Amino acid sequence: MTASLSDFQHDLGGLLVGAGTPISISNIEGLGRAPVRTGDVDPPHEDGTWLGADYYSGRTIRIDAAIKTPGDPAAALDILAMLERLHDDPALRLTGGATIALRLKLPGREVRVVYGRLRKADADFERLVHGWVPLDIEVLTADQLFYADRQEQLVLPLRTVVGGGFTAPVVAPIVVTPAPGDAARPGWITVDGTAATWPVLRIDGPCANPVITHVETGHALRLDTVIARDDWVEIDTRPTWRSVLRRDGGSLPLTGGRLDVFSLPPGRSEIRWQATDPSNQARLTVTWRPAWPTL
Repeated sequence: MTASLSDFQHDLGGLLVGAGTPISISNIEGLGRAPVRTGDVDPPHEDGTWLGADYYSGRTIRIDAAIKTPGDPAAALDILAMLERLHDDPALRLTGGATIALRLKLPGREVRVVYGRLRKADADFERLVHGWVPLDIEVLTADQLFYADRQEQLVLPLRTVVGGGFTAPVVAPIVVTPAPGDAARPGWITVDGTAATWPVLRIDGPCANPVITHVETGHALRLDTVIARDDWVEIDTRPTWRSVLRRDGGSLPLTGGRLDVFSLPPGRSEIRWQATDPSNQARLTVTWRPAWPTL
């Protein structure tokens, strides 16, 4: 469970920093517009510049901080050791795409989260004897977005109509009526925030050859595989992962679609999926976090 934060208090991989903690912060850089990789080209033999595509890079967030434990240098060293250990876990350090969370709480905003790696934690020991250790901390994020602290989820069965049926007499046009209280289109999804976000899609079997489609964009992900009962496949579209994995950790190839374009736009849209499952027990779980390009 994540800790609640007050204004100007932040959480770096589970270590509280900022207001009300022994790690005071004087400045944070890198929270404005994210760096951009441009494709600009100066054309030969003519004036002007050809403006190419712009791609956002990950943010480098720099935190100017200091450990304050007046008269207790040993306590300062203990806190510094906690900070340095954030990146020591082999499951994080040796796994491509693995990240820690930096949770930020600023006035007038709910907690926003970025995901990245600790790239610098330099300490100045000149005044350690007084329990004062200035810190230069850098976190490199996986993308440019700020995410919500909460995770949203939608679970979809294969059948879009889970009850009801035809109304007699059957004449054209044929209309399938849902049972009272059932949603005729259960795949409607509402995404908060102001930026498109990246979902994690988990298919629980039994089913075969699933296809997941985002209706508004037409983007679809297809798998030519059989997912057994009590087995699952997870399709992760997040920039740091972009993977298709079975429950046992084995990877699967997509037979159609691209992970790098399958995002959920802000607002209301629809997810549909289909597969072969005579038992109607298969489920698709869509998980996402609302996202913002700015704080």
